[in-house]
Amino acid sequence: MLSWLIETLQKYPEIAVMLTLLVGYLIGKAHIKGFTLGTVTGVLLVGIAIGSFHIAIPSETKSIFFLFFLFCTGYGIGPQFFQGLKKDGLPIALFSFIVCCSSLLFCWGLASLLRFETGTTAGLMSGANTCSAIIGVASNTINELDLNDDDKATLINQIPVAYAVTYIFGTAGTSWFLSVVGPWFMSGSRAKLIAETKEMEGRISDAATEGEENITTAYDHVAFRAYLVNGELAGDGKTVREIENTLHDKKRLLYIHRVRRNGKMVETSPDFVIKPGDIVAIGGQRSAAIASEALLGKEVADAELLTFPVQSVSVIITNKAACNKPLGALGLHAKFHGISIRKITRSGIEMPLRSATVIQKGDVAEMVGIQEELDKAVAVLGYKEKGGVETDIVYLAGGIVAGTLFGSLSVRLGNVPVELSTSGGALIAGLVFGWMRGMHPRFGYIPAASQWVLTKLGLHVFIAIVGLSASEGFLKGLKEEGVTLFLAGVVLSLLPMILALFLSKYVFKFHPAIGLGACAGAHDESAPLLAVQDALNSKVPALGYTVAYAVANITLTTSGVIIVLLMHKGG
Repeated sequence: MLSWLIETLQKYPEIAVMLTLLVGYLIGKAHIKGFTLGTVTGVLLVGIAIGSFHIAIPSETKSIFFLFFLFCTGYGIGPQFFQGLKKDGLPIALFSFIVCCSSLLFCWGLASLLRFETGTTAGLMSGANTCSAIIGVASNTINELDLNDDDKATLINQIPVAYAVTYIFGTAGTSWFLSVVGPWFMSGSRAKLIAETKEMEGRISDAATEGEENITTAYDHVAFRAYLVNGELAGDGKTVREIENTLHDKKRLLYIHRVRRNGKMVETSPDFVIKPGDIVAIGGQRSAAIASEALLGKEVADAELLTFPVQSVSVIITNKAACNKPLGALGLHAKFHGISIRKITRSGIEMPLRSATVIQKGDVAEMVGIQEELDKAVAVLGYKEKGGVETDIVYLAGGIVAGTLFGSLSVRLGNVPVELSTSGGALIAGLVFGWMRGMHPRFGYIPAASQWVLTKLGLHVFIAIVGLSASEGFLKGLKEEGVTLFLAGVVLSLLPMILALFLSKYVFKFHPAIGLGACAGAHDESAPLLAVQDALNSKVPALGYTVAYAVANITLTTSGVIIVLLMHKGG
């Protein structure tokens, strides 16, 4: 049975790739006492194991998947990357760039001191910084070196060995460091930083925050409730507009949608007079609706009154009038009457839903309201995100073609030919095309689900083929440099984060919670961000994460080329 399976895998290598994805994903996602290996590492190790059966796969195959991964990565972070280069995001962008450059220099110094070879150094850079893209970029760069094919293969096969040895601490160790040591360094203790973060949330929030301490993903920021009017706003002669304005003055963005009087639904308008005994349907942010009985009256369960059609739409922020404005200012806009915002996402990361949260171009706002009112609000913000599942293949393929052609162009510095490489071109094309999509969202639609599939599948198929191809030299390399390599990975993971904490606190002087988010972003990994948010019980660190992550993703990926050239020249 085993011999038949081996022969089948050798005859049909595509089965070997799919089997590697299957088993690798299962192993990588398995939780053991809260610890996970990670899907990239799982796929890589399973690929190495299956590759011991001598599975021959054309090397060009993995490049196609890697191009999908790079382009979609750039496409997803393009708007935030270019936003980070503007005035408001520049400090965090500069911070992230400095941290990433320090990691490159630390890696070069460590590798030179320990006399690592070029492939091992590239794998160290990739694993310690949890930047899987470096594997592909470094491999492509090695292929362009003036070496014979055997030497190139040896160096390329070293990369996954070093990556696998250093990646686990790069993820888990950095998450622990930023969530445990980080709060102590920034504020003296975790409890003190939690208090400082809550204080910051209080300063930037204009709404009551009662009941928000234990927000989870099940928490819905939008609420519709019914009140029997007999509170302090129930005086005769108050119109719908007057009551809403009074609520807004009390920092409660709530709107009256429907009214029941004497058991019957009645037509309402801004000038409709509310009387004691009326039952009103109120909609708005849940934090504002909580504890509003003193103002409005007793909350009642009136299912019929609350049964009216509302829609949820996602809007890409593109209009200048909405960009770089606090969320609270939009809530007071005349065309936002009746509109509630459920969440704001930036590069796939959910932002704190606070009135002082500044909206940036490329953000996606999920809004809830009646269709007529939603249409007015969408016109203020930008463009309603296209629904459906159809990807603009022309835009996707055109972007990859343009990027790879640009990357293949070669210029000579003296006698040395220099080129960006097709992988670097694809990444830059993704950035530009993603930014263009943010500026003009009527074309170039790639659904979030499609981006996820192309990114995840592209990377993991690439890693699977790398593992299948590198199996022969893996155990040998691990045996020769395993402990030394692991310790080098620990040092390279932590040194840039130590520097990042110092820079954040003493040079850039970020708020501690935002600084920790920026540190996580500069490490090019979401796991430390989630660990920090969990430690502080707050989404505030995400405010520092997105721009730092966008800059780190590009800088670290590019470092895959630079570290290879530095080590090759030094060798």
